[in-house]
Amino acid sequence: MKKQLAMVIDSASCIDCKGCMTACKVENKVPPGNWRNWIKEQDPDLEHLDNLKSMHFQPGNCMHCDNPTCVQACPTSATYKDNKDGTIKVNKKLCIGCGSCIPACPYGARYRHPEDKVVDKCDFCERRRARGELPACVTTCPTKARTFGDLKDSNSEVARLLKGNNIVRVVNRETDTQPNIYYLSMTAPIDWPVKAETPSAIQLWKVINPFVWGFVGLNVLGVLAMLGKQLLIKDEPLEVEHR
Repeated sequence: MKKQLAMVIDSASCIDCKGCMTACKVENKVPPGNWRNWIKEQDPDLEHLDNLKSMHFQPGNCMHCDNPTCVQACPTSATYKDNKDGTIKVNKKLCIGCGSCIPACPYGARYRHPEDKVVDKCDFCERRRARGELPACVTTCPTKARTFGDLKDSNSEVARLLKGNNIVRVVNRETDTQPNIYYLSMTAPIDWPVKAETPSAIQLWKVINPFVWGFVGLNVLGVLAMLGKQLLIKDEPLEVEHR
């Protein structure tokens, strides 16, 4: 893998202005009722008013994981990890909109587009990056809580932050997808990711798929062989039996 694009977030700097969410929605034309990113809020302890001082906001988006369960759940390989930059992408031409990847994401980072009928999610603003710009959420943040870059570039800001600070990854204990969104020092809440769930039908398909293609492949080869014989081998004259 040439790159591993990632984001380091200082959630202690987040003021819950929702600027990142709005910028993302506008930039990526996210339909009403859906979001590509979010801000989680730590529930305050109202019984102990002194704890209200530690109220915490946690920005997030697709984690572009190293062990993406969404990829494993996709029956058509429409969801995949890009070997060039390490991001998790959706090939909309291959996506059939089955939604199997949605419960397979512990972070709820995916939704089915109501008009396009395919799955959509954060792609680190791929169109902006192609123009040499940073993701919209990074540029918009007034407190610079989000830092974006290539972890494999030792001179990048994200690499420097990972080396010089205590880092937290927000994961589900039963489904550690090894996310590439990192939080500085401490962050809250940390118990909100759910266990990844792949529909049983997809699990069965993953098991029988190689056998199906093997069977289909043998039959296709047989048909091609017959066609080749018909096209390449000249017909021999029939022998007529004389009585």
